[in-house]
Amino acid sequence: MKAVGFTQSLPIQDPQSFFNFKAEKPEPGPHELLIKIKAVSVNPVDYKVRQSAAKQKELEEPKIIGWDACGIVEKVGEGVSHFIAGDKLFYAGDLTKPGCYAEYQVVDERIAAKSPENQSWEEIAAIPLTGLTAWECIFDRMKIEEGDGEGKTILIIGGAGGVGSIAIQLLKALTNFKVVATASRDETTAWCKKMGADKVIGHNALAKELENNSIDYILNFADTSGYWQTMANLIKPQGGICAIVNTTEPVDINLLKNKSVSFHWELMFTRSRYQTADMEAQHKILASIAWLMENNKIKSTLHKKFEGLEAETFKKVHELQESGKSIGKNVIVY
Repeated sequence: MKAVGFTQSLPIQDPQSFFNFKAEKPEPGPHELLIKIKAVSVNPVDYKVRQSAAKQKELEEPKIIGWDACGIVEKVGEGVSHFIAGDKLFYAGDLTKPGCYAEYQVVDERIAAKSPENQSWEEIAAIPLTGLTAWECIFDRMKIEEGDGEGKTILIIGGAGGVGSIAIQLLKALTNFKVVATASRDETTAWCKKMGADKVIGHNALAKELENNSIDYILNFADTSGYWQTMANLIKPQGGICAIVNTTEPVDINLLKNKSVSFHWELMFTRSRYQTADMEAQHKILASIAWLMENNKIKSTLHKKFEGLEAETFKKVHELQESGKSIGKNVIVY
C-alpha cells in the first residue's frame, strides 16, 4: 500500500522530513478492523511525534504516524461484533500502533464508531481525536454531567484550536455553562464566536477582564505552565482544572490547596495504550458525537482542506500546525 513516513526527526522544511514509500498492507487481528482510509486530520501530537521519534538515531523502517481518520471497513478480524465490511467509520486510533498516513490502517473496534451520515469525509475526519479529548476532559475527568452549569462559568484557554473548537460546542449543546474562550487574533476571536462561545478574551487579558475566584472550571488546551498562576487565581474554591499540554517547567501545585481545587490530566490515548477495562467508552463517545452531528447539535471544526496522500501535502499541513496559527482542523482527503 502507499504510505507517507519518515526515518529521521528533521525540520519540516527538510526534503526527507516526510517521503512516500510502499508498505505492506496490514491484516486485522482479534477485535480489529482493516480500514480503507478516505480522509485524515493532523493534530499537534503528529508533529510532536515526528520531531521526537527518530531524534537520537535513524529508524530502520519508515514510521507511519497520524491518529485521526475516517474510512470504510474492508475486512474484520476475529471476534469483531460492532461492525461489518462496508461500514463507514471514524476513529482516533492508538498511539502505540502505525498511524493513518497510509491507504489502509488497522484499528480496534472498541475505539471506533459509525460516522455521521450527513457529513462529508473531510468534515468527519476533523472530529475524532479532538472530540474524544474534549468529551473526556469535560465528562470523564471533571465529572461534569449533561445539563450541569446553570449560573456557572467555564473558561477554555485556547478556544480556536482543534480541541477548543469542539469543546465549546459540546458545552453549549449538552450543558448550561457560560463559556468563555481565549483567542489572540480577530480571525480566531470570530471563530470562537462561530463555535458558540458566549465571551472571547485575549490570551493576555485574563487577569484584567476576569476576577479572581470567578471561574468554576478551566480547560487549558494551550500552555499549562504559562497559565498556572493565572488559573490558580481565577479558579473558584472547589473548582476544577483540566489540561492536555505537558508542563514545560515545574509548577507549584500547592497553589491549588487552599481552595481544594482538583487538577486533571487528559490524554485521549490512555484507554487504548493501557487497554483499560473501559476502553470501549470511546466507541460510545464517538457514537454520541455522531448523533450530535447528524442532528445538527454540533458541526465539524474543519477549517482547511488539502488533497492527496503525498509527502508534500503532509509537509504543508505540518508546517501550518507548527506555525501556531492554525484554526480549527486541517484535513487531508485521499
